[in-house]
Amino acid sequence: MFLHKTNFLLRALFPRYTWRVPTREKVIYLTFDDGPIPEVTEFVLDTLKQHQAKATFFCIGDNVRKHPGIFEMVQNGGHSIGNHTFNHLNGWKTEDQPYLENFRQCQQQLGVATRLFRPPYGRMKRSQGTQVLKTHDVIMWDVLTGDFSPSLTPEVILQKTLKYTEPGSIILFHDSIKAWPRMSYALPRVLTHFSEQGYRFDRLPQTTPVS
Repeated sequence: MFLHKTNFLLRALFPRYTWRVPTREKVIYLTFDDGPIPEVTEFVLDTLKQHQAKATFFCIGDNVRKHPGIFEMVQNGGHSIGNHTFNHLNGWKTEDQPYLENFRQCQQQLGVATRLFRPPYGRMKRSQGTQVLKTHDVIMWDVLTGDFSPSLTPEVILQKTLKYTEPGSIILFHDSIKAWPRMSYALPRVLTHFSEQGYRFDRLPQTTPVS
């Protein structure tokens, strides 16, 4: 069980984390976690290009190491890059020192200047967050698609995402094999729906207003 829409309580508990971008403009921030992955990330890039959309990719360092060509495609597409740790660590289950070392290892592997970090599973101890915030913006999300959950149908994922998205929303998709059956259905339909409503899709800036 999870919240498709991040509520006020969560945002209030972690006010230094970024949950959405405060704006009245018709702009949406698509984000993708866990790549780069052959075929899956390539599908995402092709779909974004068809809609002249930009996005932010929170990459796992080890996947960047395995698939440097796909990572280069993300960069060449003009998208933002974010740190998602080297091995997709759960901060709640990891001691601070190895977690922060893994975070730094990912940063080194990325080889690009980025201030964007998203904790895997959205789980990070306050002590870890305090250290990360010294150099990075912690980017959470406003709308959780749920594409990672086999218990949800692609249709439900699309319905919930359309329902809860608003100007400035940060939407969380996954460019992973696990999410592929649901993400590949929902993503093009989300892009089409909001494009027809006059929205644009932008990458997250490297210094993001907190909201």
